[in-house]
Amino acid sequence: MPRPIQATIHGEALRHNLSRMRAAAPDARVWGVVKANAYGHGIERVFDGLRGADGFALLDLQEAERVRALGWRGPILLLEGVFEPRDLELCSRLNLWHTVHCDEQIDMLAMHKTNQPHRVFLKMNSGMNRLGFAPHRFRSAWTRLDALPQVDEISLMTHFSDADSAKGIAEQVRVFDEITRDLPGERTLSNSAASLRFGAEPGVRADWIRPGIAVYGSAPDYPDHDIAHWDLQPTMTLATRIIGVQELAPGDTVGYGSSFTADAPLRIGVVACGYADGYPRHCSTGTPVLVDGVRTRMVGRVSMDMITVDLTPVPEAGFGAEVTMWGRAANGAVLAIDEVARAGGTVGYELMCGLALRVPAVVE
Repeated sequence: MPRPIQATIHGEALRHNLSRMRAAAPDARVWGVVKANAYGHGIERVFDGLRGADGFALLDLQEAERVRALGWRGPILLLEGVFEPRDLELCSRLNLWHTVHCDEQIDMLAMHKTNQPHRVFLKMNSGMNRLGFAPHRFRSAWTRLDALPQVDEISLMTHFSDADSAKGIAEQVRVFDEITRDLPGERTLSNSAASLRFGAEPGVRADWIRPGIAVYGSAPDYPDHDIAHWDLQPTMTLATRIIGVQELAPGDTVGYGSSFTADAPLRIGVVACGYADGYPRHCSTGTPVLVDGVRTRMVGRVSMDMITVDLTPVPEAGFGAEVTMWGRAANGAVLAIDEVARAGGTVGYELMCGLALRVPAVVE
């Protein structure tokens, strides 16, 4: 039989989370963000769960082709725009909307031969200092675009750097509003955190929101708030089984480096999951895990193919027992991916995106 590890993608949870984002930002249209292969879930696996979105936002032209191949005829937005002139040919053929964040992209458009003008999203760098035109250059970029016959409608966008923290978004909103006040076009500002925290404000939710991580069942401002606070559901479960049991005496150690030493008799389960499956190697003793839906802890180091867990809270568990690394156990108990990520010194995004190809995945 195959190795007993599997990722499950929960379609109903995707639908629920998408609906939750709509409720958080009433009257705004919603991009279903499927960059990074739908945050590691797989575009094809999430499509049915997210087909209720008003459009799909992504980075890669190949991902755009995959979404079109699934039958989607609505808007698709390239969040980083094009990278070279010939990309515009595919934008024309697939009817893609695309971000413009630098002079070079405007130059490409000016040289592009097309019978169908493009819908573009002009991006302002309002404080993130990654992509986008500085506020004092934004209007001149808009004027250049507006003069091009290759450009049809110009929408306006920015991205928040601190929507998930105490610093907040007020200054970036002020800058964006001041510069764009009398410019026409639809607007999109808000990521997951801004949509959940400030989506009731019309100037923040604007015309489109761009929720990513929240749609996939991770709290954007964890640990200040968890998924239960935001009424989100896990969309990915990584589950496996116990493949061996060891009885430790006081003083016995576990795994490479003997990083864990038992201080009392201890029964441990050996679990078929390791860093080659995408489980973070930096997790260590104390990282939460569910065995038969009961919360317990990992002990020792993560190996390539195995981890070991404390069976004290589940003395009846043995060979073949269900182990939930993150997500929802068979009995309904939930271990949020954010908890596991924090124990590994990272964020839920990385765990989702890092799911290994060798782990089989199913949709339910």
